[in-house]
Amino acid sequence: MTDQTLFEKYGGFSKISRVVLAFYDTMLDSEEIGPFFDEVDMSKMVDHQTKFIASLLGGPASYTDNQLRQLHSHLAIQDSHFDELKVILGGTLEKHGFQPGDVEAVLQEFENRRNLVVG
Repeated sequence: MTDQTLFEKYGGFSKISRVVLAFYDTMLDSEEIGPFFDEVDMSKMVDHQTKFIASLLGGPASYTDNQLRQLHSHLAIQDSHFDELKVILGGTLEKHGFQPGDVEAVLQEFENRRNLVVG
């Protein structure tokens, strides 16, 4: 018997998409982070983010380091922006019933990609 991924444990893409929608609801209200998304097609962004968060949970969709770096290279994302995203993500996961140890594991996977996002 194989170990269950967090992606499987928390319901796969259907649950992750609800988490991502709630994540963006909070994030878009942020004065620091919200403006990054002013000119963005949010339906595409939610789709991409759902795949990204799924990959952080051990799901099937993932992005290479080069893709993440390229997708964010034109943005002036600073450590403070990344830190705020991390707090919002953690809070959103908690609100959706993720256990504390699982939230920590996802946030660590997110943190591991900081250098690919922060320019």
